[in-house]
Formats: sequence, C-alpha cells, structure tokens
Amino acid sequence: MTEFDPQSPEAQAREAAAKQRFIALNLFRLSGIAIVMFGFLIMAQKFGFVAGQKAKIMGAIIATVGLFQAMVVPRILGRAWRTPPEQ
Repeated sequence: MTEFDPQSPEAQAREAAAKQRFIALNLFRLSGIAIVMFGFLIMAQKFGFVAGQKAKIMGAIIATVGLFQAMVVPRILGRAWRTPPEQ
C-alpha cells in the first residue's frame, strides 16, 4: 500500500482534473436542462419561427435531446473518467 502525499505534484494534478471533470459534468446537466426548457417553449408555440403540429414535433425532439444530454451523457462521461480500482 502506498502513502498518499496531498502536496505531491501527482496528487495536485489529480485534484485539478477531478475539479475540471466535476464542472464539465454539471455544465452538461445544466445545458441539458436549458435545452429541455427550450423544447417545451417551442411545444407551447412561444416562438414565431414554427407553429402548429410542426412546433410540437420539433419541441419534442429538442426536449428529448436535452433529456439525453442531461441524464445520459454525464453518466457516460463519469464512467469513462472513473478511476480504476486498485488491486
């Protein structure tokens, strides 16, 4: 078992990477929520560039993409960035 020195350059690099990854995951979640809200606004026909049934379909597609980004993408990135267990 190795000792963990919190002042070592390796430990500082790991901590900096962890902070950046945490921020990235939360930005993906927040932007996904914003996309979902934008999709709902389109479905409610609050914008003039699309109306009628097309607005509902377009809004549903955009909201689905936002849900994917808010819920699935952070899990995929978290799994890819996970530290492998020590053996």
